[in-house]
Amino acid sequence: MRKKLRLVAMGATSIALTVALAACGEAGGGDENEEEGNADASGTIGLLLPDDVTTRYETFDRPFIESKVEELCPDCDVQYSNAGNDTNAQRQQFDALLTQGVDVIILDAVDSKATGDWVADAAAEGVPVLAYDRLAEGPVEAYISYDNQRVGELQGQTLLDSLGENAEGSRVVMINGAPTDPNAADFKSGAHSVLDGTAEIVFEQDVEEWDGAIANEQMTGAIDSLGTDGFDGVYVANDGMAAGVVTALNAAGISGIPVGGQDAELAGLQRIVSGEQTFTIYKALRPQAELAGEVAVRLLRGEDFADLTPDSVDSPTDEGIPSTLLDPVAVTVDNIADTVVADEAYTVEDICTADYAEACQEAGLS
Repeated sequence: MRKKLRLVAMGATSIALTVALAACGEAGGGDENEEEGNADASGTIGLLLPDDVTTRYETFDRPFIESKVEELCPDCDVQYSNAGNDTNAQRQQFDALLTQGVDVIILDAVDSKATGDWVADAAAEGVPVLAYDRLAEGPVEAYISYDNQRVGELQGQTLLDSLGENAEGSRVVMINGAPTDPNAADFKSGAHSVLDGTAEIVFEQDVEEWDGAIANEQMTGAIDSLGTDGFDGVYVANDGMAAGVVTALNAAGISGIPVGGQDAELAGLQRIVSGEQTFTIYKALRPQAELAGEVAVRLLRGEDFADLTPDSVDSPTDEGIPSTLLDPVAVTVDNIADTVVADEAYTVEDICTADYAEACQEAGLS
């Protein structure tokens, strides 16, 4: 079994992370028990992300995690791979990390149901696995994500709010995420908990992959089945798929239909400004990623991380997994400036390119 290093902690997390974790105390601070360690040692952290279609992973998650590890452990190395939405490829990447002798693995699984044996193999070699964003099965050491049930609740409620006085008895199409992603089930469950009893779900499909082209096909099928006036709003599990849904609506000549997504992708925000998409759900990625980086460093050093994981969740294979579930925020055209722009996730210049300049001016985003 690989010997774990026991070293001292390296200071506080970023301001954003401190704010995000205010309810559980100051993040990243060491304690007296950590003085027994050696803060100069190095190690290797494996980082496995699931796909390169969802823009957040390469644009935000990876650089934020790598930067936090560099800050806390300058001599540590991060070995990164992206699975391209291929479970077999990710298994090969995971096994390669074990062969290379990494000390910790941060895993955002393509298919969480497939990971039980992987994580067990890592545990047998003394390599702790941190589940990131999606709750991998197997004996993971900790889980860092957002409250995904709450994400779905916000999606459902914001869709109803967008329908206003027409919400009661409204007809809603639901295009859900991939069943291989446990977050998709939470989004779906949360949305149903709000929509059911107020709206009628007249068409519902899960996608095989988080893919806008598949969502486009499903929305086209819904339109063919229901007619152009057979629904009042569309729930979409994320912004990438919302792009496909909007394309299908435009092709059918349908406008004025509330469409919601999730992830606060730049293209989604631009569709919100232009009026093609009604809302998204913002999950500030810096605090999530930086927290994962800090927990990974503590795992590498064999240090306690309970102050960073005040929550607890159960997976299909394990109970009581130390966790942090951050709070999401609904974003509409009215609060883009107060959310994603204020957090510097995107600037006004990023959003308000030439194609969206007039719409941004009308929205007061300048």
